Amino acid sequence: MAKPRSDETETRPAGGGDAARVAVIEGRTALGIELGSTRIKACLVGPEPDTVLATGSHEWENEFVDRMWTYSLDAVWAGVQGAFADLAAEVERLHGVPLRTVGAMGVSAMMHGYLAFDGDDELLVPFRTWRNTTTGPAAAELSPLFGVNIPLRWSVAHLYQAILDEEPHVPQVRFLTTLAGYVHWRLTGRRVLGVGDASGMFPIDPATGGYDETMLERFDTLVADRTGGLRIAELLPQVLTAGQPAGVLTPEGAALLDPSGTLEPGVPLCPPEGDAGTGMVATNAVAPRTGNVSAGTSIFAMVVLERPLQHMHHEIDLVTTPAGDPVAMVHCNNGASELAAWVGLFERFAAAAGSPVPSDTVYETLLREALDGETDAGGLLAYNYLAGEPIADLAEGRPLVVRTPDSRLTLANFVRAQVYGVFGTLSLGMQVLATEGVAVDRMLAHGGIFRTPGVSQRLLAGALAAPVAVGETASEGGAWGMAVLAAYLRDVPGVGLAEYLDGRVFARARFHTVEPAPEDVAGYAAYLERYRSGLATVAAAVEAL
Repeated sequence: MAKPRSDETETRPAGGGDAARVAVIEGRTALGIELGSTRIKACLVGPEPDTVLATGSHEWENEFVDRMWTYSLDAVWAGVQGAFADLAAEVERLHGVPLRTVGAMGVSAMMHGYLAFDGDDELLVPFRTWRNTTTGPAAAELSPLFGVNIPLRWSVAHLYQAILDEEPHVPQVRFLTTLAGYVHWRLTGRRVLGVGDASGMFPIDPATGGYDETMLERFDTLVADRTGGLRIAELLPQVLTAGQPAGVLTPEGAALLDPSGTLEPGVPLCPPEGDAGTGMVATNAVAPRTGNVSAGTSIFAMVVLERPLQHMHHEIDLVTTPAGDPVAMVHCNNGASELAAWVGLFERFAAAAGSPVPSDTVYETLLREALDGETDAGGLLAYNYLAGEPIADLAEGRPLVVRTPDSRLTLANFVRAQVYGVFGTLSLGMQVLATEGVAVDRMLAHGGIFRTPGVSQRLLAGALAAPVAVGETASEGGAWGMAVLAAYLRDVPGVGLAEYLDGRVFARARFHTVEPAPEDVAGYAAYLERYRSGLATVAAAVEAL
């Protein structure tokens, strides 16, 4: 099966040269590593954060074990080491010198989930990723208790569900963290977390920049009779904001990252962050009234708020930027994986017919065909639910293609319906923000689905009824966004993150903006109305199959 298109091929190194080689030797660089759902990526930038010197990657896959989506810790380290080794080899190939040090580095990863450790730093249960939807009872109880939406994937929901289920490991828990926080901890010895990632563990108080004290007390009171006096604040990582020092690479951490022994310890690290935060940085969407859409295995939108929302909505998560500014997040568990499955089918058909075609060519051919489809996809519906989808009230996923007898089944309509399906659940959440009067001046998109110019970008503009911009530079991708956050620490700029991005990182960047076409807006609105009605079909499939 084809994979959701990655940003990996977009982040192209700038090539060799004396200046780049000297920067590598002198450590005037910044390194970002991001653990995504299907690929772990590493990105090295030079003295100017918009100049990529080298990249590396390692593919991996989650496992479904005992009805839980997970990755083993052995796979985490094999992947991190593989991505770093790939990057180090490219540094030597392009610049002719070994990678012995960097000026700063940082780690990011898919957000939320549950990594619980005991007093001996041993993992108590396998890593429970964001993809699991078994925490419904916990989230349903915590949301009204806190007065804010607690999504199923948040760490506090996983902890409380374990308490409700009387799991035997709970009394032994001494530390909770996210995947990025775990890797950072092993590299530095510091149990810290960037505020953006921390806001997916437990609600953040915008006034203090730390965990909300009132909600911490409410949680402790709620579980007191069942946990023997557990205090959740003692389990959570320390919260840091972008630009704050978060420790240095220890000798043990250097050996863990680079078993060859070439990388030297002592590198300063910035706060570890979630992939949502690095996506905001990578698209320069950290200031109020800006937003971004990130599409991969999952799809989510982040909109930086000017003011608090008036009401609680189960479709909207309240998180923060890496600088701590409030963000409304629409997170959908299912993104472009089902589209990738169909691409794989067409790729295999071409090979079986004796005319093999590369995956990227299949993607481009199909996406361009979608532009010839009817604006409402000809009556076809496509649901991309490989996993459960909380926004759609689905505990499990059942991918479906549905049509009525009078629909027009053409290749163009089929592909357009599949792309619309990637955006469908996201649109339901964005409509909720519209009812709150949330305004966005600039919506930027990144992810492999946008690599074919003018197709998915145009269809997303129609879906959002708003202009959508896609960067034309090499600065796409979460690993690059993490490298920029490391450079922000390295440069000690004395300015806010938004100002740093505008003046230092994106000053030379070019963006291609597509305005929504009225016919696309109208056609997508008709599609979404049928899509919403057809959710009952997916629910029936979950029950029946």
